[in-house]
Amino acid sequence: MSGNLYRFKYDEYGNTREIVVYASGASARSCSYVNRGTAFTPEEREVFALQATLPPGMRGLSAQVESSKSKVENKGDDIEKYIFMRSLFDRNATLAHALIASDIENYMKIIYTPTVGLAVQKYSSMFRQANGLHFYPGNIDRAEDILRRFSHRDIRISVVTDNQGVLGIGDQGAGGIAICLGKLMLYSQAAGIAPWHCLPISLDVGTNNEKLLSDNQYLGWRHERLEGEEYLSFVGRFVRAFRNVFPNALCQWEDFSQQNAFSISNAFVDELISFNDDIQGTGSVALAAILSAMKIKNEKLIDQRFLIQGAGVAGVGAGEQLLIALKDKGLSEVEALDRIFMVDSKGLITSDRSLLLCKKKFAKEKNICDWLSEIDPVDIPSIIRNGCITVLIGTTGQDFFFNREMINEAKKNTKHPLILPLFHHYSAPEAFCQNVRQWNKEGVLMATGNPCSTVDGLSDSFNISQCNNAFIFPGVGLGILTSGAREVLPEFFTAAAYAIADLMSSPELEKGLLMPPMNNIRNVAKEVALAVAMCAVKHGVSRPCLYSDFQHNNDEARMRTLIDKIRWKPEYLPLVPM
Repeated sequence: MSGNLYRFKYDEYGNTREIVVYASGASARSCSYVNRGTAFTPEEREVFALQATLPPGMRGLSAQVESSKSKVENKGDDIEKYIFMRSLFDRNATLAHALIASDIENYMKIIYTPTVGLAVQKYSSMFRQANGLHFYPGNIDRAEDILRRFSHRDIRISVVTDNQGVLGIGDQGAGGIAICLGKLMLYSQAAGIAPWHCLPISLDVGTNNEKLLSDNQYLGWRHERLEGEEYLSFVGRFVRAFRNVFPNALCQWEDFSQQNAFSISNAFVDELISFNDDIQGTGSVALAAILSAMKIKNEKLIDQRFLIQGAGVAGVGAGEQLLIALKDKGLSEVEALDRIFMVDSKGLITSDRSLLLCKKKFAKEKNICDWLSEIDPVDIPSIIRNGCITVLIGTTGQDFFFNREMINEAKKNTKHPLILPLFHHYSAPEAFCQNVRQWNKEGVLMATGNPCSTVDGLSDSFNISQCNNAFIFPGVGLGILTSGAREVLPEFFTAAAYAIADLMSSPELEKGLLMPPMNNIRNVAKEVALAVAMCAVKHGVSRPCLYSDFQHNNDEARMRTLIDKIRWKPEYLPLVPM
């Protein structure tokens, strides 16, 4: 067991001070947290019995980063770059993170969206080394014992998926754990949660993807997905095991189907410190962009009217966050909901349809809005015109939703419409990109959800920001851990959105930019963490930080100090032989 090879020692703030190493020779180099390859000093090579196992020359961390950069660039495509960077992490976690930190904006596209979507689909065929935990019906009864094997790593964050709603590409079976790996690398990069404190977990309840079930290389549990009580019982067994082993750790639910995402979040809200990034993170980052737009337009949030395309997890999450924010501004729930319109594959959501519970509050009453009975529910321009829509949020890429007719209608309602294409995409049609260029020239404000090859080029010469959940979840997680919050409140995500909008400088806003640059993600996470932590204090849910001897005492200055000091940086730590 790796727990017998090393042990972490911490400073008063809960940051790792040094690694006590019990192993030597090949065993010492086998641990990615201990291994530093050619950066082992002559003294370390002597004490850890590494003589002659490495070339005599030394290469420090900065030189290793430069060497690794050239290796990445020499790879033929993004998936090959992904494989190299994941393999590097498996060998030397510190070097992998130092490489990513050297150009986070570029390498984030490899370890996270959009490349990680391809990695999910190719998971079994390109499998090299296991990462994280795969629970399935054959081992879920032993979940507590399995989790205890990781107690020596002082797990603080876990990203957990059931693999069903991955990146807008649906049920991907065991491959969904690649998303968890990518999210946790961003927790380390942005929030400074050391990689040994992170644990990716797949709840493999089967798959209904026939292509995977018939694939001889598929490594997941070959069975149709568990449903109903069987499914809930499986998740419940995991929750109890996780709570018993890591009662103070944060659990981030990831890529669940719409129905399961809401039912799981609600069912276990009192048992785990947890949140769903697809719901709450998406809603928060959309709100951040909208708040920035309000500064540019010099308008009030309550004077906007919103159309959300897509009533899945992300769409409903955006609606829920807007509802909270509008109510915070003094509107009643009825008044706030009157300003939010939502469409799905069948058109505008109205109360005369059969709907999932999570959608019902956003359904419009035809007997209240006379024009609803006079239009086709799929006629989006008519909805924009009659609903006086000023903000359009797209959460699915179906037909790319946004088109000239829609933009023209929105421009009749406001001089500067805001459009947020938050759907996941690998590439966008050139026609869509050319439209974006023109709309931007016409005063339309925009931020896109994730990078892609065709949209990326727009940001070089046009005022388009990236509206990515990565601005939200790392800081929210860090704020929860440092504040000692025992529950995750919806208000945390409102606080996160305002913190991001407050980071936008006047020159950035004058250019029409709505979000900070991605290379500032570490500072963004720090400010989001402080906002979330002080929100926990304000609402009376903060507690002493259980990972630190230094305590915040509910004081903002001490909270900021704790947030600054607890964060890990990708630097080689002292190794203490035993």
